[in-house]
Amino acid sequence: MNFFETLAGLFALGGPVVAVLLFMSVLTMSVVLYKIWQFSVSGVGRHRVLADALKLWDAGDTAAASERLQASRSYLAPFVGKAMKGHGRAGVDDRLDAEVGQAFALLERGFRLLDTIAQIAPLLGLFGTVLGMIDAFRSLQGAGSTVDPSVLAGGIWVALLTTAVGLAVAIPTSMVLAWFESRMARERVFADKALRTVLAPENDAADLSIATHA
Repeated sequence: MNFFETLAGLFALGGPVVAVLLFMSVLTMSVVLYKIWQFSVSGVGRHRVLADALKLWDAGDTAAASERLQASRSYLAPFVGKAMKGHGRAGVDDRLDAEVGQAFALLERGFRLLDTIAQIAPLLGLFGTVLGMIDAFRSLQGAGSTVDPSVLAGGIWVALLTTAVGLAVAIPTSMVLAWFESRMARERVFADKALRTVLAPENDAADLSIATHA
């Protein structure tokens, strides 16, 4: 009951602007929880087994690399498997880059919404503050010479409430979005290295050198 009473009090003080900001906070929380679940299910950041397979492939042990790859639960494993099967074929790298890019687009879905909320929430809070200040000064004007400073101060702090709520929504959203984006940046680097390792393994150059001197 206290929680709902607090919400009702915020609605009464901040008006529709606070209601919109609270809705945006609920939407943000929903997206964040979904992204955490999606990252966990997809195995984002968990590429230890895949990295072992890449080391074996790079060393020239293709059979062991393929067998090790079967144990990987990373979302990148199917693309690495296609790279291993298509190794040496022309144009396979461009196709795999496009498919991995599509997978990244799915993992990054919702980032634009979080970015929009992080940018709009402070502006919406400021908008509510401006509306509240206008109402406070209009009441001050209507009071004429019998002005009570406590009434004016009360109107001002109520007006500033929307800015505080807007910042309370925007700051955590920006921090979580930055964390998501940093994880995806690392994923892109790892995926690019994985595909290049399979398509251009180090042992190929060594084999060519041996064949030349032979």
